[in-house]
Amino acid sequence: MSIVYLWRGTFTNVEVNALHAEAFRAPTDDVSERNWSALVERQSLGWVLARDDGRLVGFVNVTWDGLLHAWILDTMVASGARRRGVGKNLVATARAEATHAGCEWLHVDFTDDLRPFYVDACGFTPTSAGLMALREAEHSS
Repeated sequence: MSIVYLWRGTFTNVEVNALHAEAFRAPTDDVSERNWSALVERQSLGWVLARDDGRLVGFVNVTWDGLLHAWILDTMVASGARRRGVGKNLVATARAEATHAGCEWLHVDFTDDLRPFYVDACGFTPTSAGLMALREAEHSS
């Protein structure tokens, strides 16, 4: 079956927590209590789901400043759905919806190993940016 992309689609916290654990190789119990529904409803312009025969295989959160800037966060693709264009289509849908909402800029932060995906496949332009750890003890190990 073909993959369907849904803007602001319905999901359960259990399925996004499981996808997050797989995508970021985190122990399931580290994220199993996250309330993604409340998080995206409160802070996001929207989110994109990718479903393959009903099963959640992709997710991306799109936050914004309420005006011109939107940000891609938490891009996740299930291991069995990788290398099939799912991530690229998640980002393309996010881009289209952010544009439709009136945003003029779409931002993303990524580590160097993801540069081929975000810059080459998705068309982002590299920029200089800054990052500040707010809880040094948690980030210094």
